[in-house]
Amino acid sequence: MDDDPKDVEGKGAVQLENLRKEYGDTVAVDGIDLDIRPGEFLTLLGPSGCGKSTTLRMISGLETPTDGDVFISGDRVTPQAANKRNTSMVFQEWALFPHMTVGENVSFGLEMDGVSKAERETRIEQALEMVELPGYQDRPATELSGGQKQRVAMARALVREPDVLLLDEPLASLDRKLRQHMQVELKQIQEELGTTFIYVTHDQEEALTMSDRIAVIDSGEIAQVGTANDLYEHPNTKFVATFLGETNIFEGTLHSTAGGSVVETDDVEIAVAESSDRNGESVAVAVRPERIAVASREADLGVANEWTGTVTETIYKGSFNKYGVDVGGTELQIEQQVDGSEKFEEGEDVTVGFAADAVEIVPE
Repeated sequence: MDDDPKDVEGKGAVQLENLRKEYGDTVAVDGIDLDIRPGEFLTLLGPSGCGKSTTLRMISGLETPTDGDVFISGDRVTPQAANKRNTSMVFQEWALFPHMTVGENVSFGLEMDGVSKAERETRIEQALEMVELPGYQDRPATELSGGQKQRVAMARALVREPDVLLLDEPLASLDRKLRQHMQVELKQIQEELGTTFIYVTHDQEEALTMSDRIAVIDSGEIAQVGTANDLYEHPNTKFVATFLGETNIFEGTLHSTAGGSVVETDDVEIAVAESSDRNGESVAVAVRPERIAVASREADLGVANEWTGTVTETIYKGSFNKYGVDVGGTELQIEQQVDGSEKFEEGEDVTVGFAADAVEIVPE
């Protein structure tokens, strides 16, 4: 492929074209194609070892692709070294220099870029203001809390004014409360700057909270790309359905009817609102736990799919109760908001059900 600018519009746009990375006989990334829009917060989401961090490192130039190309702002950068690309990276362990002050850590990249001292001081002050650490220039890095270190790492990356900021699980070592707080702050910073953020995580909550779009990666390949709502409500594979949030998966045979379709499993028959021409095919269907209602044994829920079952477990989760309910040998996972609703105990007989439009057909 030649070095002419690729037809990708906008500063900070990133395009991955048939990107592949092999380590000996192991394929870590297997032909990824992905367009990332200028100013977008895109998350690479997947389990450990799926290839998401390797993909990020190939974008940064820290890894060389076995095959394929990386384009940034329309330019092919595949042959370029990491320091020649207008990107910055924030790592999981932040990689601050412990013998330096906050200001010296933030200034390091600017010094390497040959920025004058006067401009460095101005940009350091602006970057620390941005991450809510004004006046911390002279603070030793060793005296910072975990959250403060994460902010300094962000300031060090942002001070160089990159077209693309790459973040490799930067919140993983923070406690839950601080991590949730930083998720909101990171998204606010990204929106204020308009910089393209590419974020790697295995944490579904992080992905759902911050992302404009999410690329779910499975075994080195992209399984699905879309908004959080698209992926959660309309997964196109069983992997996406089960990885992004909890879900109930039923497998059976699809039979078309005039009003929709039904899926016959070994234990139950499930009405599906979606019509399909795959009559007689083996399929899987997904139903989210919060879409399933649970009520007393005598209740009539008035939905297309309704059965009697027995509660096998009850777990209080704060804002909702989580139930396991056995329905003719099929175990349903159900989440019901704690809003004055009746609570059910293990061994209790209940009625459970969900509407036909709560069911999503996913490929096997």
